[in-house]
Amino acid sequence: MPFTSLGLVPSLAQAAADLGFTAPTPVQTDAIPAVLAGGDLLATAQTGSGKTAAYALPLLQRWLAGPAHTPRRVRALVLVPTRELAAQVGEVLRLLAEKLAPRPKLIVAFGGVSINPQLMALRGGADVVVATPGRLLDLVEHNALKLGAVELLVLDEADRLLDLGFADELARVLALLPAKRQNLFFSATFPPAVETLARELLHEPLRVDVPSPTQDEAPVVLQRAIAVDDKRRTQLLRQLIKDNGWQRVLVFVATQYAAERLAGKLHHGEIFATSFHGGLSQGARQQTLKEFKEKRWDVVVTTDLAARGLHIDQLPVVVNYDLPRSAVDHVHRIGRTGRAGESGLAVSFVTAATLAHWQLIEKRQGMSLPLEHIAGFEPTDPAPPAEAGTGGIKGKRPSKKDKLRAAAAAQKGED
Repeated sequence: MPFTSLGLVPSLAQAAADLGFTAPTPVQTDAIPAVLAGGDLLATAQTGSGKTAAYALPLLQRWLAGPAHTPRRVRALVLVPTRELAAQVGEVLRLLAEKLAPRPKLIVAFGGVSINPQLMALRGGADVVVATPGRLLDLVEHNALKLGAVELLVLDEADRLLDLGFADELARVLALLPAKRQNLFFSATFPPAVETLARELLHEPLRVDVPSPTQDEAPVVLQRAIAVDDKRRTQLLRQLIKDNGWQRVLVFVATQYAAERLAGKLHHGEIFATSFHGGLSQGARQQTLKEFKEKRWDVVVTTDLAARGLHIDQLPVVVNYDLPRSAVDHVHRIGRTGRAGESGLAVSFVTAATLAHWQLIEKRQGMSLPLEHIAGFEPTDPAPPAEAGTGGIKGKRPSKKDKLRAAAAAQKGED
């Protein structure tokens, strides 16, 4: 099925082809005609499903069909949760619009960098803005842009926008928008908070649910689970990289400190490794991603910052050095490999302390992997006592209030 059959003008269909989109994906097939028709949309789409083009293509076509304004007024607004996703969405829009005549003025805005270049770029207005909520509000407060003319609002990764605590900022942004507009929600999951927001904002939306690919359709991602003692994970990782000749590996850890520490150890062991996390400047993060895509680094050690919204062509290996906190995060992490029809490998290190958590991930993902033992790295650590904790299972750690209640109960018992 060609893109023109979905109602796209030839110039945009050709732009899609130039980016390697040979045929529409399921989410594009359902979403593009609906967006062109002007209705609201609520779409469930997993990572790698082509959702960015699903709204970017009709967004640009609707802009082409509208009147020109001088100075320019923001007619389309895309809100995203992270700087990396903002940059990636902006790049897709820029490439799709490259050969359009006229071309929209596109601004990508996010925090972590100086606001001054973004203020300068907004002189004379903008047609399309891709932004994180906080930086968007900063620009509004600087009178750099107004949102009263927005005709199309996109919430990309709506679940993560709310999960990362953007609810208050999102409410402030929504209050600045005109009541009459088209709304598009794209989300990998629809927790209650997103469902509530959708009911409040969307008017008779088309619901598009793109099912997860079947086993025959899914990218070929081989998963391995390796049992190893906690203190020997770094040594095992080094050996796996060298023995298997892995040349590009994305390694996930739990914290920024762990990312820096592990990258340093690997680099000291003559493996070209660097870190990538939210504590780095935006310029450093962009440079690291650029160099990794250019195959100038063998290993990038990262936090869950890189679990969503990043597309790296032909990334062969992902390693869970620290297990993710949830089964959903596990899906997104391993989704960085096995993209665009390529095969991939996802390796998870399982220690005695995280075995229960790994078994929970397996249960929630409906999978069962044999725990491998690597010669020379057979685990010897004993299992922790049952009362030692939950192994970091998301939603099961005692909160601060729980701890205070427990302390109060203990004190009462002593009295």
